[in-house]
Amino acid sequence: MNTASILRVATNAPLSRLFDYLAPTDTAVAPGCRVRVQFGRQTQIGLVMEVANQSELPISKLRSVTEVIDTSPLLAASDLWLVKFTSDYYHHPIGEVVAAALPALLRQGRPLQDVVQRLSLTKAGLQTEPAQLSKRAKRQAELLTLIQGFDDPTFTTLDEAMPGWRRLKKSLLDKALVVEITTIDSGRDKNSLTVAEQESGPPLNSDQSEALASIRRVDGFRTTLLDGVTGSGKTEVYLRLMADEIAAGRQVLVLVPEIGLTPQLVRRFERRLGFEPVVLHSGLSDSERLSAWRGAREGSAQLIVGTRSAIFVPMRTPGLIIVDEEHDASLKQQEGLRYSARDLAVARAKKLNVPVILGSATPSLETLQRCREGAYEIAELPIRAGNAVPPLMRLIDLTRFDAQDGLSEPVVKAITKNIDSNGQVLIYLNRRGFAPTLICGGCGVVAECTRCDSRMTVHATSGLLKCHHCGAQRNVDAVCGECGSHCRPLGHGTERLEDALQNRFPGESISRIDSDSTRLKGTMNKALAMATSGETRILVGTQMLSKGHHFPNLTLVVVINADQGLFSTDFRGAERLAQSLVQVAGRSGREERQGEVIIQTAFPEHPFWNEMFGGGYSKVASNALLEREKAVWPPFSRIALVRASATRREDAHEFLQHALKLTQQAAIADVRVLGPVGAPMERKAGRYRAQLLLQSRDRHSLHRLLAILRHSLEGDKAARRVRWSLDVDPIELF
Repeated sequence: MNTASILRVATNAPLSRLFDYLAPTDTAVAPGCRVRVQFGRQTQIGLVMEVANQSELPISKLRSVTEVIDTSPLLAASDLWLVKFTSDYYHHPIGEVVAAALPALLRQGRPLQDVVQRLSLTKAGLQTEPAQLSKRAKRQAELLTLIQGFDDPTFTTLDEAMPGWRRLKKSLLDKALVVEITTIDSGRDKNSLTVAEQESGPPLNSDQSEALASIRRVDGFRTTLLDGVTGSGKTEVYLRLMADEIAAGRQVLVLVPEIGLTPQLVRRFERRLGFEPVVLHSGLSDSERLSAWRGAREGSAQLIVGTRSAIFVPMRTPGLIIVDEEHDASLKQQEGLRYSARDLAVARAKKLNVPVILGSATPSLETLQRCREGAYEIAELPIRAGNAVPPLMRLIDLTRFDAQDGLSEPVVKAITKNIDSNGQVLIYLNRRGFAPTLICGGCGVVAECTRCDSRMTVHATSGLLKCHHCGAQRNVDAVCGECGSHCRPLGHGTERLEDALQNRFPGESISRIDSDSTRLKGTMNKALAMATSGETRILVGTQMLSKGHHFPNLTLVVVINADQGLFSTDFRGAERLAQSLVQVAGRSGREERQGEVIIQTAFPEHPFWNEMFGGGYSKVASNALLEREKAVWPPFSRIALVRASATRREDAHEFLQHALKLTQQAAIADVRVLGPVGAPMERKAGRYRAQLLLQSRDRHSLHRLLAILRHSLEGDKAARRVRWSLDVDPIELF
């Protein structure tokens, strides 16, 4: 052991440890500051997590930091706690957690505040006529004219006005006609609270008032499930709670599962609260993200709305965290750092001693069980707000009615009736593309992906076959490569449904909303605006349309293929099917007119439908909890997966066999280990995938074993031939 001023630094490396560096003698460095360090042969930006007086290594073997980037901490103590907690709970390298928590520009070493570069005219520059410059310096004369027309133009302004100006800059500097000025822009004005005229909200009904009062009753940390049927006014309760916190000078963080939910929600918050919330999601540019992150950190952004990664955004004066659609699978990261934003929201709120609200019309079974155990409070909104009533629901038996182009005759009649009565229709099919399969009419061969255990999806608009798992694509085959017969698309996707509807209803405005049609920036907002206004009469879409959106004119929802979820191999299959049906059904009849929901199924006698129609989501959830308890599946146990993939099947399985031996050597009796087995889709993007399942009733025993595994596997030679990861509390068993 040696005594010195030691900085314990997290670097972006796949290792679950901090690295010791010598602190500079002339600069004080605190936890939360970034430093530039030599890491192996590379230079990296690291974050100081701890400052220590000693290291386990000799001082002579420690390197000094190359540069101290921040004079004061970027992250406060509570933010550093969240980073460390996330790393510990999900058994993930701490440097990679830091990378997830910081905007890209900060990870690259950019200063927290924007550096603004300008060109300013000198006295000579003000007095010089551009025509006085040499005839051979016409471009310099143009640049001088441009600068004289602006008031100290920024480099960005000049880039837009005169591409290529930068190579002329030195000549004007050498002639002392201009000087270069560098200033710091704090960005406060961009995120400051600007009050506009506020709309008053509708009066609360008794259920909303009771829910609001129960949440307000207790100060400090408490987790409350706001369990409200679709259209019950959960957002109104959110708004009253937000207004309380903002009036008290505190910040509010709202997490939503998908970027598609953000525009409508942001506009509603803006109208009601009188200012534009700061948004954080993957659609922002790096500079926009840094500006929003900085506003939250400084406290000028009093309301932050974001997708799952926003859980890491620092807040100067935190007051409330809201997780909308808390059941949604999109709140769990599925690659790299596999964290649940909902679960981290609860942990963070507890650390900050602020309330957290989990809102849903279809709460996850984990959350419902926490309410039953008394760990969470529950506030219920059992009826729709205003004059809206629940939609009528009915099944269409596809064994009795033929479905041409995916649409049965009763569905076509219902669409016609609603359109004729000035209603709006949503056709829901959670399958994009034209058709899920291309099949040979002669020998029956289907078009398969060469890199995945998956069929290629037909995309007729682009004339391509695409794999929705690895992104591979090729031209649609006109004839079979095996027998030469004609190939035809089999099955239905949203693209094919759109074509069929245009043929059946040629005079109507039809819009398809899925990840293909809304790929370009701004298209999603435009499509949603047309749907909300009622300009679009028939909507066709995937799960992007099934949750959170408010379409006042929507009177009919048609679920084309509900059977996909009836025979799921995942123990969460019934829960997810019920959630998706309730969510999409909830888009219908949210105003004065009662809505209708039609579900097409080839299995009308399946017991799921008795549960769903007999008691709704609560009946499905109650029965699923009973089944889970008997089978000891979550939430009555905790599970984790050791995942591995390799270009050779045997490498992935050998690695997991090695991991299995390590679990046996650890001899933790309370943990059951199953596998290894191949993933349900074993080959994806040219790699073979396998997994080992760890299960225990005792969370601490499970995490003790995971910690042993992580430590043993990180430096193991067997890990070099595979990509591996730990997935704690997985929601997808693939």
